Amino acid sequence: MSTTDENAYNPFQPPEPERFQEPPSPPPMSAPDPIGPGEPAAAMAAAPPPDASLALENSSVWLNRLGEELIAWFKTLASAAVYATLIVTFGFQVARVEGQSMAPTLQDQDRLIVNKLAYRLGDPHVGDIVMLYYPLKPEKSFVKRIIAEEGDQVRIVDGRVYRNDVPLDDSFVPQEYRSHDDWGPQVIPEGYYFVMGDHRNNSSDSRHWGFVPKKYIIGKVQLRWWPMAHAHVF
Repeated sequence: MSTTDENAYNPFQPPEPERFQEPPSPPPMSAPDPIGPGEPAAAMAAAPPPDASLALENSSVWLNRLGEELIAWFKTLASAAVYATLIVTFGFQVARVEGQSMAPTLQDQDRLIVNKLAYRLGDPHVGDIVMLYYPLKPEKSFVKRIIAEEGDQVRIVDGRVYRNDVPLDDSFVPQEYRSHDDWGPQVIPEGYYFVMGDHRNNSSDSRHWGFVPKKYIIGKVQLRWWPMAHAHVF
């Protein structure tokens, strides 16, 4: 008994049609959230990274502090300039010695502090070292020592100075700095002073160009601050 195999190949049987599998459908896209009526359009832009926002904030704070510091420094410098102007005008002045007319007490290029208040509050005294305007050319200034004041009689004999017929103590003048000239006698008029340099034989002073009005006396030499090794208070 023969049997027929259903799976056997039959050349006369038509081929079965090909079966196609439909691709899976994509998931549905969700609609974007609607923007409310009061929200700005910028809300749709992505927010900057947190690090960038922090850097911008720190930069702004630094610039503000820098501006405040610059303003504070400017105020300090302006105040210092005003104070310096007031001090130089009414209080003290820095001066430099030029020449040897006050040697050996003061040397060429010595730096001095001149007290301008001293003679606003009082009068010059005999023996004071002063800075003054040159009477014949007031734009120039000299440093000299006051020898006599108003009402005094001055006489010089062979370089020896007499004030009211009393020899002036000039022990600070070395022998090689003394002069041998004669002058006077003359009485100092009111409001004037007689001045000389300590280097008596190398000084242009009242012996040559006359008396000095008080208004021409700038101030009292208070301190020699340079050279430091020879700093001295007068």
